[in-house]
Amino acid sequence: MEATPTPTFAIRPINAADNAVLAQLIRNVMTEFSCVGEGFSIMDPEMDDLYATYSQAGSAFFALTLNGKIVGCAGIGPLKGGEATTCELRKMYFLPEARGFGWGQKILEHCLLTAKELGYQLCYLETVNWMKTANQLYQKFGFESLDNQLGATGHSSCNLFYAKTL
Repeated sequence: MEATPTPTFAIRPINAADNAVLAQLIRNVMTEFSCVGEGFSIMDPEMDDLYATYSQAGSAFFALTLNGKIVGCAGIGPLKGGEATTCELRKMYFLPEARGFGWGQKILEHCLLTAKELGYQLCYLETVNWMKTANQLYQKFGFESLDNQLGATGHSSCNLFYAKTL
């Protein structure tokens, strides 16, 4: 009997050719979790050209691949309307086949290390309470719950806000 090949995951910076795949992945996951419409990042103007947005200074965006196929993503960028020393963890989403392997933890670690290397002192994020596994991960990493939003992200439909000192 032949052994089943071990899945090969990797984290890499995105490139321009990834734009359409990443936009579809994010839209699929956000729809799965009922995060559609105004006030959610699915409506952000950057959605169809993530590469251009995250090629700017103070930003980085990563793809999680499984045997070469993009199955997850996450990025770091300056918090719009926030302090210069505050970044935002953005668009951290995974397709179902990428969940349960610990890759959320690995890409989050990678993003936080990148944020620190970029000189940020605080990492902020917005989410929703029904993304329970993601919220558990953020809390495990020392993100503390905030009473209010920071900055001016335009994500008025998010109902949970976290920050972590880097």
